[in-house]
Amino acid sequence: MRKILLSTAALAAIAAAGEAQARDQIRIVGSSTVFPFSTAVAEQFGNKTDFATPVVESTGSGGGLKLFCEGVGENTPDITNSSRRIKSSEVELCATNGVKDVTEVKVGFDGIVLANSKEGPKLNVSREQIFLALAKQVPVDGQLVDNPYTNWHEIDASLPDEKIEVLGPPPTSGTRDAFVELVMEEACESFPEIEALDGDAKDAACATMREDGAFIEAGENDNLIVNKLKENPVALGIFGFSFLDQNLDVMQGSQVDGVDPTFDAIAAGDYPVSRSLYFYVKNAHADVVPGIREYIAEFTSDAAFGDDGYLADKGLIPLPEEDREEVRSQANNLQPLSL
Repeated sequence: MRKILLSTAALAAIAAAGEAQARDQIRIVGSSTVFPFSTAVAEQFGNKTDFATPVVESTGSGGGLKLFCEGVGENTPDITNSSRRIKSSEVELCATNGVKDVTEVKVGFDGIVLANSKEGPKLNVSREQIFLALAKQVPVDGQLVDNPYTNWHEIDASLPDEKIEVLGPPPTSGTRDAFVELVMEEACESFPEIEALDGDAKDAACATMREDGAFIEAGENDNLIVNKLKENPVALGIFGFSFLDQNLDVMQGSQVDGVDPTFDAIAAGDYPVSRSLYFYVKNAHADVVPGIREYIAEFTSDAAFGDDGYLADKGLIPLPEEDREEVRSQANNLQPLSL
């Protein structure tokens, strides 16, 4: 009970911040990609300590950061997971709402895969071909036009003679943000018709996904996408490598630019669609809500995010040892973020 009771000083700090009462359970929101890793740490933390097991919700990176930045107090999250780095606009939103000090914790790497059922054909696609399949407008005969492609074979004769049907995350997802940055925007540079555009027009051409049914926003639940792919071998899904890794008995990842999405290829930097994963801590809550510091210590322990840690077994690509030591020090000391 002592571990969950607040000291008089802590209660005074809460009152000063305008909060009514502190929780005795950590609340975590954010990325669906980081969700299984955060859940695994929460379960270990709950089993190993006398603290309550944290509540972890999958809200998407953007949705989680929005909730996180709403302010301080028992009705706001303590930690948010993100499959992309926090934006400067989100840091400003946090500060405007009284969330002054935030600690950034980089936990490892992940790849974004284009995957389908093993019952369907395996793709070997370039980022340019993915762009031509999924962008709202594409170059045809020197002009940008509404995407006319309905079949992969229409884009390139080497691709399967199958309908283009791709299930992906919504705009609130960090996976969507990273996919647009690492695939769509990179591919844009290959098309003179798009490179010739200015400012907002170019950004829109690179980032806007088609809305005619070939690309389907399937929500923040990556497990739901995996289940839908099992039912439809022709469809493909966009999600984090860990979900492919946990379903290799039934799913296969497409090669992108000739590289398979494997643990080793992502760790080596050879797989082109890879990104860093994070969580962010609201420092004002760290000494008020019991267990936050201990949760951070568990997540950044070698037993969790090390080379042979239990998170690697779930598909997390570990940081190099030197980087892990730096992250651990910054996280445990609650070093405030500085972009």
